[in-house]
Amino acid sequence: MTAQDTPFDEIVDVIVAGSGGGITGAYTAAREGLSVALVEATDKFGGTTAYSGGGGMWFPCNPVLQRAGSDDTIDKALNYFHTVIGDRTPRELQETYIRRGPALIEYLEADQNFVFSVLPWPDYYGSVPDSRSDGLRHIVAAPIRGEKLGPYAGFVRGPLDHDRLGAPAPDKLFGGRALIGRFLAALAGYPDAALYRNTQLTDLITEEGRVVGAVVQRDGNPVRIGARRGVLLAAGGFEHNPELRRTYGVPGEARDTMGGPGSTGAALQAAIRIGAATDLMDQAWWSPGLTHPDGRSAFALWFTGGIFVNQAGRRFVNESAAYDRIGRQIITEMQAGRLDVPYWMVYDNREGDVPPVKATNVSMVDTESYRAAGLWRSADTLADLAELIGVPADALTETVTRYNAMVAAGADTDFGRGDEAYDRAFSGGESPLVAIDTPPFHAAAFGLSDLGTKGGLRTDTKARVLDESGEPIPGLYAAGNTMAAVSGTTYPGGGNPIGASMLFSYVAALDMAGDIRSA
Repeated sequence: MTAQDTPFDEIVDVIVAGSGGGITGAYTAAREGLSVALVEATDKFGGTTAYSGGGGMWFPCNPVLQRAGSDDTIDKALNYFHTVIGDRTPRELQETYIRRGPALIEYLEADQNFVFSVLPWPDYYGSVPDSRSDGLRHIVAAPIRGEKLGPYAGFVRGPLDHDRLGAPAPDKLFGGRALIGRFLAALAGYPDAALYRNTQLTDLITEEGRVVGAVVQRDGNPVRIGARRGVLLAAGGFEHNPELRRTYGVPGEARDTMGGPGSTGAALQAAIRIGAATDLMDQAWWSPGLTHPDGRSAFALWFTGGIFVNQAGRRFVNESAAYDRIGRQIITEMQAGRLDVPYWMVYDNREGDVPPVKATNVSMVDTESYRAAGLWRSADTLADLAELIGVPADALTETVTRYNAMVAAGADTDFGRGDEAYDRAFSGGESPLVAIDTPPFHAAAFGLSDLGTKGGLRTDTKARVLDESGEPIPGLYAAGNTMAAVSGTTYPGGGNPIGASMLFSYVAALDMAGDIRSA
């Protein structure tokens, strides 16, 4: 669509599509003196970021960590990051994320609206050189009371229990909601920053090859907004779009994603239509998902017992590994024909019949609902349990016997459960190996969940979107899950998705502002 079609209904310096990590770009542009229109497709701000229980940010060597006494260095962090990712994404893009992260936190801390604290969270590849077992690369936003958000009070998405189970939303914002809330509180002080809900970007407007604006659907009506400096697309991935998932071969189902409801790929498709290049389109941030009575499998971690078994009744993964690593092994098993959904977590009665899962993102409901739906099953013997879940009885019995022997020996020689710091993060640093020997025996159904797709628009180090020839499309930027992830096919550490989304939104805004820091 070209600028000559019809005149603009309004003109600003910067348009930002998406209010998750992209809100960092809106805030930065406003703080640098630019007028901003932030458009959010849904009725609430925050996107997938607001659904994050921790809301963590992976920014090695930032001022918060330095004040806490971290002895980390940028070179060590970069070595770890690059070793995990390899050359799947451009080295210079990886360097931009690692090297510029501390400056972003310093920039935000200069504003009294932003307060951060350390939440130690071990890196997800603990055997890789220069990983941090102490978790000192991870920070979170301090909680904030809803009334501090001024005109935006009550308009932060989530939590998931509120949106899915109807639980009341707490007055105080924590985790990802606190991060979004602090940006909203800060933006309330900038009169040239207009934030629109129920406004979806559907098309980009170009003039002689440059993006000069966008068409949005505001409360169902088309509005043409001009952008003097540029358009930042940070509207999430396409995890809620079943057709696009099928087109690009993304495993799993849209119903099982943890992504924000606005993540339908509309902004991404608008960019593709004007010639933007993409990458990693079959990728997502994966996790095992506990299956709930509503038929949806939701992100789960913090397992204090149990093992996963495939359709042959055999273990196939380190159950205490980082969730994306487990998710990728689930996909490998599925693609090899060894696993279907549901697959099962097998555990004993030492904690009762509720699965030993302490963090479910979406809270468990009453036990009888799971039993009535056939999702939790119990038997006095492993052989009887095997029959109930459709796996060979002798194989399941052998699997549990072998596992219990490794528990007694103190080492998982099959999958290395407990070998890395993250494996022990939820067991007080002790071994996560727990025997399955107390009847009755139980099984809980699991599926494949995700935290959103991570394939998207290819960008350079200034977050400028590239065309198929590798040249920047003037006036167009991308960040978050609308951007092809800097981490490639890996998930190096907790807070990497939110951190990268914030960083490249910040970089994009500075480039649009012409700030020296964008060089």
